[in-house]
Amino acid sequence: MGRILAAELQAQLGQSFVVENKGGANGGIGSVAVARAAPDGYTLLISGVGSNAINYSLYNKLPYADKDFAHISLLATGPNVLVVNPEFPAKTIQEFLKLVKASPGKYQAANSGNGSSNHLGMQMLESAAGFKITAVPYRGGAAAISDTLAGHVPILTLNQDVLLPYVKSGKLRPIAVFSAERNPSYPNVPTIAESGFPGFSAVSWFGLAAPAGTPKAIIDKLAAASDKAMANPKVKEKLEAAGFVVVGGSPAKASEFVKAEIEKWGKTVRDSGATVE
Repeated sequence: MGRILAAELQAQLGQSFVVENKGGANGGIGSVAVARAAPDGYTLLISGVGSNAINYSLYNKLPYADKDFAHISLLATGPNVLVVNPEFPAKTIQEFLKLVKASPGKYQAANSGNGSSNHLGMQMLESAAGFKITAVPYRGGAAAISDTLAGHVPILTLNQDVLLPYVKSGKLRPIAVFSAERNPSYPNVPTIAESGFPGFSAVSWFGLAAPAGTPKAIIDKLAAASDKAMANPKVKEKLEAAGFVVVGGSPAKASEFVKAEIEKWGKTVRDSGATVE
């Protein structure tokens, strides 16, 4: 996402944009670097559900807070998807829920790591639907997919873009998407919300943010440029082909969205008991 946006902003604004990957701590390493940067518009953050929503409740100590950022735009969202190995007996969300409710703790569900949105999204579903499965966290999605394909773990929740090739090839069976509305790349896969749990939503997302205190004129200029970038037909087509939903919108809209995400994921983290030192 960062490289796609950087290329578009560079073309629009005529300035060089250098993408620097700072991984670690569920996106927290990059976030703290931007939080401490000068508020001059030259250091920006590709924010996300982990680094800028989940982390605030997941980590006992975090060297940044939401007040350290000026949110510019919500770029795109993508649902977590519940899939199963084709040998798993359930073929629909109703059959899945009936099966897991009948045998609490019997079934295992892989995820890409403790505190990830796919891990906590499943926790959210467990709480809403009243069942219990055993979470199996992996160090990233690749290993989780590998073990689900091999049948070592029958159930998996992960981001839609990573799972799409396996779903299209029939190697994994989709049960439900965790977005509020059906995803265009998974048109025949129901949402949890339409399956008896109105309002259910557990999506991954990408935003653009700057250090708090960045002048409003700069924020507004970057917001307009970001909206134009995401509306570019080539950009939109590329993202939508991977199951992302392009959003865009004002800084105020982005800030409201992030605030709601912090509250929602905070409750899920507390209910799950998940924590990271």
